[in-house]
Amino acid sequence: MEKMDFKKELKQLYQATAKEVVQVDVPPMNFLMVDGQGDPNTSQDYADAIEALFALSYTLKFMVKKGALALDYAVMPLESLWWADDMTNFATGDKSLWKWTAMVMQPPFITSAMVYSAIAEVQKKNQLPAMRKLRMKSFAEGKCAQTLHVGPFAEEGPTIERVHRFIQARSALRGKHHEIYLSDSRRAAPEKCKTIVRQPMQ
Repeated sequence: MEKMDFKKELKQLYQATAKEVVQVDVPPMNFLMVDGQGDPNTSQDYADAIEALFALSYTLKFMVKKGALALDYAVMPLESLWWADDMTNFATGDKSLWKWTAMVMQPPFITSAMVYSAIAEVQKKNQLPAMRKLRMKSFAEGKCAQTLHVGPFAEEGPTIERVHRFIQARSALRGKHHEIYLSDSRRAAPEKCKTIVRQPMQ
């Protein structure tokens, strides 16, 4: 059985380089999502969201592989949108006031009915606290700028500034700060963590 890898099929969106900032057009895609607020480094809600997203994503993967579709695919990486009601709080680093949407992209053949079945399957084995907050939604960003950040999350500032300068030289910023975590921060050394930094633009 051939294994599909949507990171490769969508390489312009999921295989960025740190050498330059580029413009991309992001089409509508379906995501499992959980919303919350707080410092991602200390928030139990954020950790719970990640646990629920991957428990459901892997349950869906195995349902599809063993079911009528008989397809295999790689589960996509964790992504998060970040913002604050007062963006000065976001810029100055008061992370307790940050709001977020943690999310994992799903293949186009995953339906809402499959998601409901998978939620029931997961909840039989483990009552995950964030599962009741989880939803699947189509999300379209359209025109964006992005680049790759290699290193600790705490050192993303200059990378974000590069993306913002790229946009401001051409149009204006819009939407929410978007990060795609290509590395598992629980296993990778901080200096080797790879994160795509993306920002929608006018």
